[in-house]
Amino acid sequence: DITLIKQARQSLYAYLQATRDTERTYVFLSQRSDRLTEEAIHYWFRTLKEQAPLDQEDVLSGLTFNNLRYDFAERARGAGWSIEKIAHYMGYLTERAVPE
Repeated sequence: DITLIKQARQSLYAYLQATRDTERTYVFLSQRSDRLTEEAIHYWFRTLKEQAPLDQEDVLSGLTFNNLRYDFAERARGAGWSIEKIAHYMGYLTERAVPE
């Protein structure tokens, strides 16, 4: 579960209303199952990188999910989030299980 800012919640709500499938559990669905699998996410990520403009190839060729996770953590910390809250959002176990 991820707490979203109001603008993100509104956009997500509009998206789900447009799909007319408001009862589903997952936002991004797979064509083969009721949820998007980890393998499908990696495929999608590779496809996006391959479609990037040639002038960005050097930057994107080495980009990984871990880069995105660490970037998120750095930005969240810069925004004043506690270490415990960041750890919770990233899926790490901490002494305090509930984010602030």
